[in-house]
Amino acid sequence: MTKNLLMAGLVLLAASCSNESDVTVVENQTAPVTVHVSDFSVSMERMPSEGSTTRAAENPGDYFNGGAITLAFYNSEGTEVYKTTQVKGDGSYTTFGEFTANLQIGTYTMVAVARAHYDGDEFTLTSPTEAAFTSERPRETFSKVQSVTVSSASPLDLSVTLNRISSWLKIVSTDGRPASARKVRTTFSKGGKSFNPTTGLATIDTGFSQTNNPTTAVGATITVNSLPFLYTDEETMDITIDVLDADDNVLATKVVNNVPFKRNRKTILQGAIFTAEASAAAFKLETSWLDDETIDF
Repeated sequence: MTKNLLMAGLVLLAASCSNESDVTVVENQTAPVTVHVSDFSVSMERMPSEGSTTRAAENPGDYFNGGAITLAFYNSEGTEVYKTTQVKGDGSYTTFGEFTANLQIGTYTMVAVARAHYDGDEFTLTSPTEAAFTSERPRETFSKVQSVTVSSASPLDLSVTLNRISSWLKIVSTDGRPASARKVRTTFSKGGKSFNPTTGLATIDTGFSQTNNPTTAVGATITVNSLPFLYTDEETMDITIDVLDADDNVLATKVVNNVPFKRNRKTILQGAIFTAEASAAAFKLETSWLDDETIDF
């Protein structure tokens, strides 16, 4: 695509959910490009269901109870020419995971990011190498980046499979929750909430915290889940677990050192978290999705 064509503008039309894109119409030859985000590649334990394992690709409409898919195209100079997001269940699309955009003849970088989506989530995609959850917690995320060439005005039909890039930490208490324990704050010493869609790795390695509000009854055990992005495919970090009261006062703290993580693998920390005198060395650590590993803390 020549510089003059770029200066003239690019056609940005979506047949589905295009609320995130401004539409510019120019008198240039375009072709409809239809993208079917038809499958997620799930190579380990299915998430969030426990005990359900699969190695087959899954349709995004079946996999997510609530989900969102963002599709974007960037031209050869890195300029965003099309971006739109579908949110499952909002009624603004015909088929969840199917998009159509009119693009001028040229070569583009296509970025597709699918993720679990809940009320209050905020997500940004700014380039093929930069995306982030700007709200408190990252979610399970799948990504695909590939080159797409529009060589004529003939329709172009693409089908893409996205790969999971998240890691997963599951904290399971072996002791019951006292009435005063209202929140659990998990702090990661490494990793982050932003990631590179092309590599699937975190763009920072400074860590983050998220706070969960257990809903189980007083005296019952709890489970807390987090989905960090790792700076490398495998990463070891310290995990701090703070038990908080309703006013965010710390009731108990556990630090588990050198916890191993791997993308597309679940790490389980299991132990007493509400008992202040319980040793962090008594926790049990288990990793799965690819395989299982057990450590006590």
